[in-house]
Amino acid sequence: MSAPSMEAVIAAVDGPLMMQHMHLFDRYTKVAGTPTELDSLRYCEEQMKSYGFATEIILHDAYISIPLKGEVVLDGRVLRAITHSFSRSSPAGGLTAEVIDLGAGTAADFARQAVVGKIVLIDGIANPAAALRASQAGAAGQIHISPHEHLHEMCVSSVWGSPTHETVDRLPKTVIVQIPFDEGQELRQRLKDDASLEVTLHADVDTGWRKTPILVADLMTGPDPHEQPYVFYTGHHDTWYYGVMDNGGANATMMEVSRIAALNRDAWRRGLRVVFWSGHSQGRYSSSSWYSDAHWEDIDRRALVHVNVDSTGGLGNTIVGDTSCAAELRPLAAEAVMAYSGQTFNNRRQNRAGDQSFWGIGVPGIFQNMSEQPASPDAETNASASVFGGGNRVGHGTGWWWHNPADTLDKIDEAILVRDTKIYMHAVWRLLTDRILPLDYAEHARYLTATLRELQDAAGARFDLSLLQSRASRLEQLATRLKAASDTASDEDAATINEALKAVSRALVPVDYTEKDRFTQDPALAQQAYPGLQPIRQFAALDPDSDAARFLHVGMMRAHNRTALALADAIKAIETCLQNLGATAQ
Repeated sequence: MSAPSMEAVIAAVDGPLMMQHMHLFDRYTKVAGTPTELDSLRYCEEQMKSYGFATEIILHDAYISIPLKGEVVLDGRVLRAITHSFSRSSPAGGLTAEVIDLGAGTAADFARQAVVGKIVLIDGIANPAAALRASQAGAAGQIHISPHEHLHEMCVSSVWGSPTHETVDRLPKTVIVQIPFDEGQELRQRLKDDASLEVTLHADVDTGWRKTPILVADLMTGPDPHEQPYVFYTGHHDTWYYGVMDNGGANATMMEVSRIAALNRDAWRRGLRVVFWSGHSQGRYSSSSWYSDAHWEDIDRRALVHVNVDSTGGLGNTIVGDTSCAAELRPLAAEAVMAYSGQTFNNRRQNRAGDQSFWGIGVPGIFQNMSEQPASPDAETNASASVFGGGNRVGHGTGWWWHNPADTLDKIDEAILVRDTKIYMHAVWRLLTDRILPLDYAEHARYLTATLRELQDAAGARFDLSLLQSRASRLEQLATRLKAASDTASDEDAATINEALKAVSRALVPVDYTEKDRFTQDPALAQQAYPGLQPIRQFAALDPDSDAARFLHVGMMRAHNRTALALADAIKAIETCLQNLGATAQ
């Protein structure tokens, strides 16, 4: 049986079939750890079984926080409000305190005045960074002003996954609510009229340990299904309310790509593991984090690329060029995006979000949120942009219904769902069937070189990055040679090259995307490329003879060494591979 063409695989994407799934998802609320979440997940399990996958539903302990009710009382009047996952519940009778307007709630905003025991008023949707700053500053409460009339559920913990004994103290210590834009402006005006204005916050949040489900669906085609390398294809199943777009659309995409791929499994060169997570929305990625901990060695040994799916098919979500991936997967992402949308991928780096719990292990990732609204001056369209913004973006969030009760079936556009699914189908199919994994470490080296050049310019003579720059250049040369050798490699040589590419990913992904060791989850906070090196930028603002500058130098020497060793390991892996192929690594 000959392998099907990419065109034939893509043509098999079935919009009406996916819409059948969407009608089912529109029937269930899917809050983490609830019976209706499990009922909906069993439907997904039935579908995956029918496609030939071996399935298992795992129930595991997770620290889940479910917001129940929030209120703001101003001048005896109750304002429309919600509270948030991992907010503190208010004391009996509510939390009453003076309000301080902090504008955007940046670190500088918090630094300019004391907020101990106060309620801080902050523009924008609640988020982990603001919650952490408020807790560290000693605030008692937070009021976030939505950019429009709609309110958006949020998980405000900066602790990635269920807390450990070392991270539990980083959970929010404040009572946190969100109010609509107009009510926020009213409150702000009252505060201008009365600088000692007090309000009362009420928040009821149910936080504790729960059993939450993970659906794992495996289809392995090799002689030993317990050892075959696999493409890791995942998305969350838990939702806010019905969550038909977020994340029902993604679950339909996951099942459709799995169905089509399984029909053509004879063409696969590696296996497929599909996982539906819980604990994304109310547990700060607790299921994917738990799975990383519980299956660390298996993932390290076998997982090749993590393909994440989120919020496909949203009404009006025409922009896909703002999706994201690791630098080494840029060519694949660009090819898939252009093929089915005609849009140019903007090379956006992945955020510290979206169940990316596998960077420490060294698994490179492609895609998170796929499609979003086009740019608009209307804040209604920009629901998630303020939380997941950054970079040279064209799109502005996934719609005003994101994370609220209006995320229902009428927010799905079948044509957009089909288009988004074709992009995923293209990427997953290539990852399953290409002789050589489409990981371009010459592209990664160029991205790293640009990062190092920017950091060196910022540090000036205060810190020397020449060794890292030299190794990045060497990596680009070797990766280019490896790509040339790949074009004519035999099947035996292809296996050798793929092992080398995996070794390079295990070396570079952790330093590109984490600051800690391979077993520890970094906080759920924004970060830049090679985050361990980013504090080098601070040298410019410090007196060279100050303690702060010297402390920073100690830290940067360690970050430098970590990066240098990772580059040395990556270079060694490619050099050894080229030698084994009979090429000369010059």
